[in-house]
Amino acid sequence: MTVTAIVGANWGDEGKGKITDVLAAKSNYVVRYQGGSNAGHTIINHYGKFALHLLPSGVFNPGVGNVIGPGVALNIPNLQKELNELISRGVPAPKLHVSDRAQVVLPYHILFDELEEERLADRKFGSTKQGIAPFYSDKYIKLGIQVSDLYDEELLRTKLLRSLEAKNVLLQHLYHKPAYEIEGLMNELREQAAFLKPYVSDTTTLLHQALKQGEQVLVEGQLGALRDPDHGIYPYVTSSSTLAGFAPVGAGVPPYAMTRIVAVTKAYSSCVGEGPFVAEIFDEPANELRRRGGDAGEFGATTGRPRRVGWFDAVATRYGCKLQGATEVALTNLDVLGYLDEIPICTAYKNNEQITQEFPNTPQLQRSVPVVETMPGWKCDISHIRSFDELPSEAKQYVEHLERLIGVPIRFISVGPNREQMMERA
Repeated sequence: MTVTAIVGANWGDEGKGKITDVLAAKSNYVVRYQGGSNAGHTIINHYGKFALHLLPSGVFNPGVGNVIGPGVALNIPNLQKELNELISRGVPAPKLHVSDRAQVVLPYHILFDELEEERLADRKFGSTKQGIAPFYSDKYIKLGIQVSDLYDEELLRTKLLRSLEAKNVLLQHLYHKPAYEIEGLMNELREQAAFLKPYVSDTTTLLHQALKQGEQVLVEGQLGALRDPDHGIYPYVTSSSTLAGFAPVGAGVPPYAMTRIVAVTKAYSSCVGEGPFVAEIFDEPANELRRRGGDAGEFGATTGRPRRVGWFDAVATRYGCKLQGATEVALTNLDVLGYLDEIPICTAYKNNEQITQEFPNTPQLQRSVPVVETMPGWKCDISHIRSFDELPSEAKQYVEHLERLIGVPIRFISVGPNREQMMERA
């Protein structure tokens, strides 16, 4: 009975999709357990380049069951669009299972997300406007709509009317917009329910049975530890827990079955969205790193926004690995740094003349500046290398130094965006 979690050590955008895509080949099920369409996993393989937002990253591996768990914010039109794109581009239709307990992102969640960001203006939190915060707000005040509700029209109508009572007051008197009409919404949800029905099941029972039979389950998180609402850079966080500790809840698997936690981090830092980012760099050094980073530059898979970039932040990454309970680390984008004569690393923070290696709370973060050391670069292309021992000595020393700084073994190293550009250390 084994569950492996793949999670982010930082602000998101670490390259989790590629790691999941690679490890999914050895798994029976891949499960998304939190978040929604507000972030994407970019995957490049022999089918092409894809940005997945809701579909688990196991969809390119035939025979793998792909599960959308009860903790996910399910945007049904976005899911349908993703599936159609995969099939239209020659990917075999994946084995997809959607939890009947997952809750549905409704059109008014997206509307309220857009209206609130507009109202906040320069005080905004950097929402992707996918309805995530309004969705989770409804979920926890018990106004959410579960997938199973879609197939009981009387119950669905009752729940929607209850939810719209307060929402229409806000629409009309806070945002000065017309009230939401239920009949149009009901028609939309009937169509969504018809599309979704073949995929709906009791995924918790499915996964428990799989584990009893000795099958391998991979659970996949969205964003990273620093976007967690309890332990991250609040309020510049997402609305669901990004930690491996939430995976048993959001996926519906036994906590004692999760024995392996792979935290993913880049060989430098990147960040989409608002909030303190101590290791951030600017101007031409940032533009150069941004141009060279990722698979086609550092731009958000969901928003297309230029990512904020910086050098490797050992303070933030060590904290993220600790929060995730990482048993090992996957280091991505090592090849990107091959243009540098010297490679800076943020090893500590300075705040009011005090130097710390501990990750502080948000107000202290906003007053912190990085303490930086440098290591020699390797000044060559390493994207063709498939063995750690074959890396230039400077690249090996860089990896080994990061490993010492974060205190977790770096087991996987990615040297390019494609599936095969990966090496595993013993």
